[in-house]
Amino acid sequence: MIDLHLTKPLQTAHGPTLLDVRLSVTAGELVAVYGASGAGKTTLLRLLAGLSRPASGHLRVGNEVWYDQQSGIWLPPQRRSIGFVFQDYALFPNMTVRQNLEFALPDASGKALVDELLELMDLGELARQRPQQLSGGQQQRVALARALARQPRLLLLDEPLAALDVPTRLRLQQALAAAHQRFQLTTLLVSHDYAEITRLATRAVELDGGRVVRDGLPSAVLPGTDTAPNFQLTGTVVAAEPSATGQTLQVRVGEEVVTVAVSAATPYQVGDTLVLTGSVQRER
Repeated sequence: MIDLHLTKPLQTAHGPTLLDVRLSVTAGELVAVYGASGAGKTTLLRLLAGLSRPASGHLRVGNEVWYDQQSGIWLPPQRRSIGFVFQDYALFPNMTVRQNLEFALPDASGKALVDELLELMDLGELARQRPQQLSGGQQQRVALARALARQPRLLLLDEPLAALDVPTRLRLQQALAAAHQRFQLTTLLVSHDYAEITRLATRAVELDGGRVVRDGLPSAVLPGTDTAPNFQLTGTVVAAEPSATGQTLQVRVGEEVVTVAVSAATPYQVGDTLVLTGSVQRER
């Protein structure tokens, strides 16, 4: 069980706000965290990892206390049993694939684990290659395998598949699901992709303005998931105007610009990423 209550002042494009998150996560859950840009998703992961220090609260992982303001406890990242996968891979360019994994091992007795991870992530034939010789999808598989090599109690994934093409993303989603089950992980995944969340997560948590506003099964809390969407498009906000119910956005999707009406506590800004989902009905 992971029990947390963490606060942290946030400076957003809309002014200062306060991240104030309370969550309990059961061991073995894969929890997806979603929400508008600036809602505090990445900040929450950084607080869990110890890369940023909370203003107040507590963080307990099993019988260990990683942070407690009242007791003055704060464990640095190297003392926390975590694996962290970023969108930008962050591999060591001077090391081979195998060496990247071996570097992450808690001790020298995990060479068999490296072999298992290379097989699980379909990296065996690439073990002697360096990161610059790999595709983006291959590098992300290495990054995930390296995080797993630490044998973490908590796996943190910050939009690790967002920059990949759809076929590669789907293959890595399958690899992630297999790894989560094989190593009985407890995972927090930040994602804007509702289809990805529905496919992978056992639970979905929406952050808005630094606070949890929805928490439950993906099918119950994600917009429009009472029926599976026929399509999903990812676009970039190129214009935003206030409206009576929220905002009217101009969103570039590929070579086209579409108009979208949205309602959110945290307004969208030009440059934000927006995921559009919907269903197509055939006329009879």
